[in-house]
Amino acid sequence: MTMKIAIAGASGRMGRMLIEAVVNAPDAQLHTALDRAGSESIGQDATAFLGQTSGITITADLAALQGADVIIDFTRPEATLAHLAACQQFGVNMIIGTTGFDEAGRAAIAAAASQIAIVSAYNMSVGVNLVFKLLEVAAGVLNQGYDVEIVEMHHKHKVDAPSGTAIAMGEAVTRAWDKALKDIAVWSREGITGERKDGTIGFATLRGGDVIGDHTVVFAGAGERVEITHKASNRTIYAQGSLRAARFLASKTSGHYDMQDVLGLK
Repeated sequence: MTMKIAIAGASGRMGRMLIEAVVNAPDAQLHTALDRAGSESIGQDATAFLGQTSGITITADLAALQGADVIIDFTRPEATLAHLAACQQFGVNMIIGTTGFDEAGRAAIAAAASQIAIVSAYNMSVGVNLVFKLLEVAAGVLNQGYDVEIVEMHHKHKVDAPSGTAIAMGEAVTRAWDKALKDIAVWSREGITGERKDGTIGFATLRGGDVIGDHTVVFAGAGERVEITHKASNRTIYAQGSLRAARFLASKTSGHYDMQDVLGLK
């Protein structure tokens, strides 16, 4: 069966990567290309940047979602929540790679999953989601005498910090510790901070250049240090992971899933 896929943020870097992945996938077809109202891309052919003609015009009209099987959304929280409401209206499943939701936004996604099927993840990369599993294993073993620090770096245009992936890595560690990340996270350090408090997880955020995404979790003990690192060199990893999630949702009509479900890692 051919999946009819809508792409949000069609003129953005990630949107274009997703469109290219969809048009090159043998089991998918581009159904809708959305962008924000006022974008210069509105009215253009969705694959013009590839030197191709798809017949799909980029639009801001959410009614264009009708008939799609799934939308892949890597935009911003306010846009994703507007798409979420339209998907509920039209019965379209969602793959959400957007990060930076507040508690109300996360609750809205969870509630919508009673009507449509949703895969939401801080990171759609297959490799990153394998790292989440490795971190749970490592944290279960290195649960005494090891300090945990998480360092991430992204391009200078990223607007949220720390990255959603870094937060998810911290949550993978705290799951193994049976603790809540919010209770032990140290988001920043400045001035005379005193000695490091045992059992906390420190975060460091770097921004600059065109770095797609580097993440390292450090387990620092007396006499040794274990580091688990993932480095993204191309955004195609997120697009291919999203297509894998779309294939997973093909048989689903409701429910809230993540990439661990998609990859069978639970």
